[in-house]
Amino acid sequence: MSSTLGPPTLDDALAYLDAHVNFETAPQRRAQPTLARMKTVCQLLGDPQLSYPVVHLTGTNGKGSTARMTTALLQAHGLAVGTYTSPHLERVNERVAWDGEPIADAELAAHLMSLAPLEKHLGVLLTHFEVLTAAAFAWFADVAVDAAVVEVGMGGRWDSTNVTEAAVAVVTNVGLDHAEVLGPTRLDIATEKAGIVKPGATLVLGETSEALQKPFLERGAAEVWRRDRDFGCVDNRVAVGGRLLELRTPGGSYEEVFLPLFGAHQGDNAACAVAAAEAFFGRPLDPDVVSATLAGVSVPGRFEVMGRRPLVVLDGAHNPDGARALADTLAEDLAGRFPDVLVVGFTAGRDPAEMLSILEAHRARRVLAVRPPSPRGLAAEEVAAAAPPGVRVEPVASVPEALDEAVVAAGADGFVLVTGSLYVVGDARIALH
Repeated sequence: MSSTLGPPTLDDALAYLDAHVNFETAPQRRAQPTLARMKTVCQLLGDPQLSYPVVHLTGTNGKGSTARMTTALLQAHGLAVGTYTSPHLERVNERVAWDGEPIADAELAAHLMSLAPLEKHLGVLLTHFEVLTAAAFAWFADVAVDAAVVEVGMGGRWDSTNVTEAAVAVVTNVGLDHAEVLGPTRLDIATEKAGIVKPGATLVLGETSEALQKPFLERGAAEVWRRDRDFGCVDNRVAVGGRLLELRTPGGSYEEVFLPLFGAHQGDNAACAVAAAEAFFGRPLDPDVVSATLAGVSVPGRFEVMGRRPLVVLDGAHNPDGARALADTLAEDLAGRFPDVLVVGFTAGRDPAEMLSILEAHRARRVLAVRPPSPRGLAAEEVAAAAPPGVRVEPVASVPEALDEAVVAAGADGFVLVTGSLYVVGDARIALH
């Protein structure tokens, strides 16, 4: 598959990967989901996903942050940890990490290309996400991780990651997102997400609505820890550079915990992560280790400060619940300071008028719209046309151009916020680097 007789290059491997249908970016979505292909491929690989214990995460928002915190906590207690997340912001390697470090190009290329003969043998074409997931599971087995933290791509029941037998299942929350695939109501979405809960596992349930908890409680978990009953964030205050938390779990309390992330919602994510780690070990964690570990956490693309003069913040608030969390963060953590310039971009399935209204775009001096670099990206002109009354949106050709224009418009003492699709945030990170 390589242009030389040597091992495949990353370019070879990415070309192979991109030849597969990608339901993250394709305008169409799968009509008949199945785990059959994934199970067969994993069997041919020797079922690597069963060779290490797994913490499996689902939820509408907060999965990435919770996955990073959970990984850091397991590492801090002496484990080698593989982490599988999606989507990436800049490079696909980000999705597959070992002790927080993305997989090297050569290893990613080798593991991706190892799947080509299996596809030929089976006479099937995997999806983009199935290829990445199988490669991640195999690599984790090869490097002999002690545990893996695995984030679902979408939903749960039919997600390619759901060939694992996770000892701990974590649900951050249930919101109305990807309704065209997962179902028209939150209860439908909860039912799909509940599919990751295996009989005998410990369920860390961050969703607090009793109606939405029901599908999870019916899955036969050996133990269920519910947020605001068995664990939670009992104190959550604004601090310089983040939040100051008090976390409670079945094993005890963790007081005066500094988290260098913005937004009260990150306190709930931290509570889920600490509970997940405690459930994994089956014992309370060392409070000093928890404090030191969470104080060092970073989550790219989630209210990430990328510049000071002007203030430039990136936040992947890609759905209405995420936009509400972002609006709350601006109001509380920044004491109501509002961006002078908004750079926004949305994908299909989002209502631009709703998103702009939640973000209070009318308060910005200028709103610049861009098309996310994805086949599902809404045209900037479409966002401009759909803007609610009182909001004037200016279409711009690309994220770098919009950033340049926004920085000039804001001035050295101004504030630029880039938000919406994670594809926009990823492009902005590349441009700012």
